[in-house]
Amino acid sequence: MSSDATELSRALIAADAALAGGAVAAGDRPSRGEIARVLAELRAALFPRELGVAADGDAAVAAHLTAALAGLREQIRRCTVLFAAERPGEGLSPDQADRVTSAFSAELPAIRTLIEGDIAAAFAGDPAARSRSEILHGYPGVRAMIDHRMAHLLYTLEVPLLPRIASEAAHSATGIDIHPGATIGERFFIDHGTGVVIGETAIIGSGVRLYQGVTLGSKSFPKGEDGNLVKGQPRHPIIEDDVVIYSGATVLGRISVGRGSTIGGNVWLTKSVPAGSQLSQARVRTDELAAEGSGI
Repeated sequence: MSSDATELSRALIAADAALAGGAVAAGDRPSRGEIARVLAELRAALFPRELGVAADGDAAVAAHLTAALAGLREQIRRCTVLFAAERPGEGLSPDQADRVTSAFSAELPAIRTLIEGDIAAAFAGDPAARSRSEILHGYPGVRAMIDHRMAHLLYTLEVPLLPRIASEAAHSATGIDIHPGATIGERFFIDHGTGVVIGETAIIGSGVRLYQGVTLGSKSFPKGEDGNLVKGQPRHPIIEDDVVIYSGATVLGRISVGRGSTIGGNVWLTKSVPAGSQLSQARVRTDELAAEGSGI
Protein backbone atom coordinates (compact mmCIF):
# COMPACT_ATOMS: atom_id res chain seq x y z
CA MET A 1 0.00 0.00 0.00
CA SER A 2 2.82 2.42 0.85
CA SER A 3 4.46 1.90 -2.56
CA ASP A 4 1.11 2.52 -4.26
CA ALA A 5 0.66 5.70 -2.25
CA THR A 6 4.15 6.82 -3.18
CA GLU A 7 3.48 6.35 -6.88
CA LEU A 8 0.15 8.16 -6.60
CA SER A 9 1.74 11.04 -4.73
CA ARG A 10 4.41 11.39 -7.40
CA ALA A 11 1.78 11.53 -10.13
CA LEU A 12 -0.24 14.14 -8.24
CA ILE A 13 2.82 16.25 -7.49
CA ALA A 14 3.84 16.11 -11.16
CA ALA A 15 0.37 17.24 -12.22
CA ASP A 16 0.50 20.07 -9.68
CA ALA A 17 3.94 21.19 -10.82
CA ALA A 18 2.74 21.33 -14.42
CA LEU A 19 0.22 24.02 -13.54
CA ALA A 20 1.09 27.70 -13.64
CA GLY A 21 1.99 28.56 -10.07
CA GLY A 22 2.65 24.94 -9.20
CA ALA A 23 6.22 25.73 -8.16
CA VAL A 24 5.15 28.10 -5.38
CA ALA A 25 6.44 26.88 -2.02
CA ALA A 26 3.94 25.81 0.62
CA GLY A 27 4.84 28.79 2.79
CA ASP A 28 3.95 31.16 -0.03
CA ARG A 29 0.49 29.79 -0.78
CA PRO A 30 -2.64 31.41 0.67
CA SER A 31 -4.63 29.44 3.23
CA ARG A 32 -8.43 29.49 3.10
CA GLY A 33 -8.57 28.48 6.73
CA GLU A 34 -6.22 31.27 7.76
CA ILE A 35 -8.14 33.81 5.68
CA ALA A 36 -11.38 32.76 7.41
CA ARG A 37 -9.65 33.17 10.78
CA VAL A 38 -8.35 36.62 9.84
CA LEU A 39 -11.83 37.69 8.74
CA ALA A 40 -13.26 36.57 12.08
CA GLU A 41 -10.57 38.55 13.89
CA LEU A 42 -11.31 41.62 11.78
CA ARG A 43 -15.04 41.31 12.51
CA ALA A 44 -14.16 41.24 16.19
CA ALA A 45 -11.94 44.30 15.78
CA LEU A 46 -14.72 46.19 13.98
CA PHE A 47 -17.10 45.48 16.88
CA PRO A 48 -14.66 45.06 19.79
CA ARG A 49 -17.23 44.88 22.60
CA GLU A 50 -19.72 42.72 20.74
CA LEU A 51 -17.91 40.21 18.56
CA GLY A 52 -15.09 38.83 20.57
CA VAL A 53 -12.29 40.99 22.02
CA ALA A 54 -11.95 39.54 25.49
CA ALA A 55 -10.80 42.69 27.30
CA ASP A 56 -12.01 46.27 27.15
CA GLY A 57 -9.76 49.24 26.59
CA ASP A 58 -7.68 50.76 23.83
CA ALA A 59 -4.65 48.57 24.48
CA ALA A 60 -6.58 45.31 24.20
CA VAL A 61 -8.34 46.35 21.01
CA ALA A 62 -5.08 47.66 19.52
CA ALA A 63 -3.31 44.38 20.26
CA HIS A 64 -6.14 42.39 18.73
CA LEU A 65 -6.24 44.58 15.63
CA THR A 66 -2.45 44.47 15.23
CA ALA A 67 -2.51 40.67 15.23
CA ALA A 68 -5.43 40.54 12.78
CA LEU A 69 -3.72 42.94 10.37
CA ALA A 70 -0.48 40.97 10.58
CA GLY A 71 -2.39 37.87 9.53
CA LEU A 72 -4.06 39.80 6.72
CA ARG A 73 -0.74 41.20 5.52
CA GLU A 74 0.74 37.70 5.30
CA GLN A 75 -2.22 36.35 3.33
CA ILE A 76 -2.08 39.34 0.97
CA ARG A 77 1.61 38.60 0.41
CA ARG A 78 0.91 34.93 -0.29
CA CYS A 79 -1.90 35.74 -2.69
CA THR A 80 0.32 38.11 -4.66
CA VAL A 81 3.09 35.47 -4.83
CA LEU A 82 0.71 32.84 -6.20
CA PHE A 83 -0.92 35.24 -8.65
CA ALA A 84 2.49 36.42 -9.91
CA ALA A 85 3.49 32.81 -10.55
CA GLU A 86 0.33 32.24 -12.60
CA ARG A 87 0.19 35.64 -14.32
CA PRO A 88 3.75 37.07 -14.48
CA GLY A 89 3.92 40.83 -14.76
CA GLU A 90 0.30 41.39 -13.72
CA GLY A 91 -1.15 42.70 -10.48
CA LEU A 92 0.48 43.71 -7.23
CA SER A 93 3.96 42.60 -6.26
CA PRO A 94 4.48 40.84 -2.89
CA ASP A 95 6.47 43.79 -1.52
CA GLN A 96 3.31 45.93 -1.69
CA ALA A 97 1.55 43.91 1.02
CA ASP A 98 2.50 46.41 3.74
CA ARG A 99 1.18 49.38 1.77
CA VAL A 100 -2.08 47.64 0.92
CA THR A 101 -2.62 46.50 4.51
CA SER A 102 -2.09 50.06 5.75
CA ALA A 103 -4.56 51.41 3.19
CA PHE A 104 -7.08 48.75 4.22
CA SER A 105 -6.73 49.45 7.94
CA ALA A 106 -7.20 53.19 7.41
CA GLU A 107 -10.69 52.49 6.01
CA LEU A 108 -11.91 50.30 8.89
CA PRO A 109 -13.73 53.16 10.69
CA ALA A 110 -15.58 53.97 7.44
CA ILE A 111 -16.50 50.29 7.04
CA ARG A 112 -17.83 50.25 10.61
CA THR A 113 -20.00 53.27 9.78
CA LEU A 114 -21.39 51.57 6.67
CA ILE A 115 -22.21 48.41 8.61
CA GLU A 116 -24.00 50.41 11.29
CA GLY A 117 -26.15 51.78 8.48
CA ASP A 118 -26.83 48.24 7.26
CA ILE A 119 -27.87 47.22 10.77
CA ALA A 120 -30.17 50.24 11.05
CA ALA A 121 -31.73 49.35 7.67
CA ALA A 122 -32.38 45.81 8.89
CA PHE A 123 -34.08 47.10 12.03
CA ALA A 124 -36.21 49.53 10.02
CA GLY A 125 -37.10 46.99 7.36
CA ASP A 126 -37.86 43.86 9.36
CA PRO A 127 -40.87 43.85 11.71
CA ALA A 128 -39.43 40.74 13.38
CA ALA A 129 -36.26 42.55 14.46
CA ARG A 130 -36.24 43.20 18.18
CA SER A 131 -32.84 44.74 18.81
CA ARG A 132 -29.59 45.86 17.27
CA SER A 133 -27.71 43.03 18.97
CA GLU A 134 -30.09 40.44 17.51
CA ILE A 135 -29.36 41.78 14.04
CA LEU A 136 -25.58 41.96 14.46
CA HIS A 137 -25.28 38.48 15.94
CA GLY A 138 -28.05 36.66 14.11
CA TYR A 139 -28.83 38.10 10.68
CA PRO A 140 -27.04 36.40 7.77
CA GLY A 141 -27.49 39.46 5.57
CA VAL A 142 -25.53 41.61 7.99
CA ARG A 143 -22.80 38.98 8.40
CA ALA A 144 -22.53 38.78 4.60
CA MET A 145 -22.26 42.56 4.34
CA ILE A 146 -19.54 42.82 6.99
CA ASP A 147 -17.42 40.42 4.99
CA HIS A 148 -18.42 41.96 1.66
CA ARG A 149 -17.47 45.47 2.68
CA MET A 150 -14.02 44.23 3.71
CA ALA A 151 -13.66 42.05 0.60
CA HIS A 152 -14.79 44.90 -1.68
CA LEU A 153 -12.16 47.20 -0.18
CA LEU A 154 -9.47 44.60 -0.85
CA TYR A 155 -10.86 44.21 -4.38
CA THR A 156 -10.61 47.96 -5.03
CA LEU A 157 -7.03 47.83 -3.70
CA GLU A 158 -6.39 45.24 -6.44
CA VAL A 159 -5.48 42.41 -4.10
CA PRO A 160 -5.66 39.17 -6.11
CA LEU A 161 -7.42 35.98 -4.97
CA LEU A 162 -8.07 36.99 -1.37
CA PRO A 163 -11.27 39.01 -1.93
CA ARG A 164 -12.88 36.10 -3.76
CA ILE A 165 -11.76 33.61 -1.11
CA ALA A 166 -13.26 35.90 1.54
CA SER A 167 -16.55 36.29 -0.31
CA GLU A 168 -16.86 32.53 -0.81
CA ALA A 169 -16.29 31.99 2.92
CA ALA A 170 -19.20 34.36 3.57
CA HIS A 171 -21.24 32.54 0.92
CA SER A 172 -20.66 29.22 2.68
CA ALA A 173 -21.60 30.70 6.04
CA THR A 174 -24.71 32.62 4.97
CA GLY A 175 -26.01 31.26 1.66
CA ILE A 176 -25.56 34.75 0.17
CA ASP A 177 -23.25 35.02 -2.85
CA ILE A 178 -21.89 38.54 -3.38
CA HIS A 179 -18.95 39.00 -5.72
CA PRO A 180 -16.37 41.27 -4.05
CA GLY A 181 -16.45 43.55 -7.09
CA ALA A 182 -20.09 44.53 -6.53
CA THR A 183 -20.51 48.17 -5.47
CA ILE A 184 -23.12 48.55 -2.71
CA GLY A 185 -24.28 51.80 -1.16
CA GLU A 186 -25.36 52.75 2.34
CA ARG A 187 -28.17 51.20 4.39
CA PHE A 188 -28.34 47.94 2.44
CA PHE A 189 -30.53 45.14 3.78
CA ILE A 190 -30.85 41.54 2.63
CA ASP A 191 -33.76 39.90 4.47
CA HIS A 192 -33.56 36.13 5.02
CA GLY A 193 -30.82 35.99 2.42
CA THR A 194 -30.67 32.39 1.25
CA GLY A 195 -29.97 32.15 -2.47
CA VAL A 196 -29.23 35.83 -3.12
CA VAL A 197 -26.67 36.29 -5.92
CA ILE A 198 -25.06 39.64 -6.75
CA GLY A 199 -22.64 39.75 -9.68
CA GLU A 200 -19.25 41.38 -10.03
CA THR A 201 -20.22 44.59 -11.84
CA ALA A 202 -23.54 45.22 -10.11
CA ILE A 203 -24.02 48.73 -8.71
CA ILE A 204 -26.50 49.15 -5.88
CA GLY A 205 -27.54 52.52 -4.50
CA SER A 206 -28.50 53.54 -0.97
CA GLY A 207 -31.49 52.27 0.97
CA VAL A 208 -31.97 49.16 -1.18
CA ARG A 209 -33.68 46.05 0.20
CA LEU A 210 -33.47 42.54 -1.26
CA TYR A 211 -35.23 39.35 -0.21
CA GLN A 212 -34.21 35.71 -0.48
CA GLY A 213 -33.53 34.19 -3.87
CA VAL A 214 -32.92 37.47 -5.72
CA THR A 215 -30.41 37.34 -8.58
CA LEU A 216 -28.66 40.41 -9.95
CA GLY A 217 -26.93 38.65 -12.80
CA SER A 218 -25.54 38.86 -16.29
CA LYS A 219 -27.70 38.27 -19.34
CA SER A 220 -24.91 37.24 -21.71
CA PHE A 221 -21.19 36.65 -21.78
CA PRO A 222 -19.43 38.42 -24.69
CA LYS A 223 -16.43 36.71 -26.25
CA GLY A 224 -13.31 38.20 -27.76
CA GLU A 225 -11.76 37.39 -31.12
CA ASP A 226 -9.88 34.50 -29.51
CA GLY A 227 -13.16 32.91 -28.45
CA ASN A 228 -12.56 33.47 -24.75
CA LEU A 229 -14.94 35.38 -22.49
CA VAL A 230 -14.18 39.10 -22.17
CA LYS A 231 -13.39 39.81 -18.53
CA GLY A 232 -14.44 42.81 -16.49
CA GLN A 233 -17.03 44.39 -18.80
CA PRO A 234 -20.09 45.93 -17.08
CA ARG A 235 -22.77 43.25 -17.40
CA HIS A 236 -24.83 43.35 -14.22
CA PRO A 237 -27.73 45.63 -13.18
CA ILE A 238 -27.65 49.11 -11.72
CA ILE A 239 -30.12 49.31 -8.83
CA GLU A 240 -30.85 52.91 -7.89
CA ASP A 241 -31.67 54.25 -4.41
CA ASP A 242 -34.59 52.99 -2.33
CA VAL A 243 -35.47 50.02 -4.54
CA VAL A 244 -37.13 46.92 -3.05
CA ILE A 245 -36.75 43.57 -4.84
CA TYR A 246 -38.85 40.70 -3.48
CA SER A 247 -38.05 37.02 -3.25
CA GLY A 248 -37.13 35.03 -6.31
CA ALA A 249 -36.85 38.01 -8.66
CA THR A 250 -34.21 37.82 -11.39
CA VAL A 251 -32.72 41.02 -12.82
CA LEU A 252 -30.29 40.43 -15.68
CA GLY A 253 -27.92 42.48 -17.79
CA ARG A 254 -26.61 46.05 -17.67
CA ILE A 255 -30.03 47.56 -17.10
CA SER A 256 -31.23 50.15 -14.58
CA VAL A 257 -33.97 49.83 -12.01
CA GLY A 258 -35.08 53.39 -11.29
CA ARG A 259 -35.13 54.97 -7.88
CA GLY A 260 -37.94 53.96 -5.55
CA SER A 261 -39.10 51.06 -7.71
CA THR A 262 -40.57 47.83 -6.37
CA ILE A 263 -39.90 44.54 -8.16
CA GLY A 264 -42.33 41.82 -7.12
CA GLY A 265 -41.55 38.21 -6.32
CA ASN A 266 -40.40 35.91 -9.13
CA VAL A 267 -40.34 38.70 -11.71
CA TRP A 268 -37.91 38.16 -14.61
CA LEU A 269 -36.53 41.54 -15.69
CA THR A 270 -34.16 42.18 -18.61
CA LYS A 271 -35.08 45.78 -19.55
CA SER A 272 -34.57 49.03 -17.69
CA VAL A 273 -37.49 50.51 -15.78
CA PRO A 274 -37.93 54.16 -14.74
CA ALA A 275 -38.09 55.58 -11.24
CA GLY A 276 -41.14 54.63 -9.23
CA SER A 277 -41.96 51.51 -11.24
CA GLN A 278 -44.12 48.80 -9.66
CA LEU A 279 -43.56 45.43 -11.35
CA SER A 280 -45.29 42.16 -10.57
CA GLN A 281 -46.07 38.90 -12.30
CA ALA A 282 -48.96 38.79 -14.72
CA ARG A 283 -52.18 37.66 -13.08
CA VAL A 284 -53.16 34.04 -13.40
CA ARG A 285 -56.24 33.77 -15.66
CA THR A 286 -59.06 31.70 -14.23
CA ASP A 287 -61.65 32.55 -16.90
CA GLU A 288 -62.19 30.29 -19.89
CA LEU A 289 -60.53 31.07 -23.19
CA ALA A 290 -62.53 32.97 -25.79
CA ALA A 291 -64.55 30.92 -28.24
CA GLU A 292 -62.21 31.95 -31.05
CA GLY A 293 -59.38 30.11 -29.35
CA SER A 294 -57.33 33.19 -28.52
CA GLY A 295 -55.21 31.23 -26.10
CA ILE A 296 -53.36 29.40 -28.88
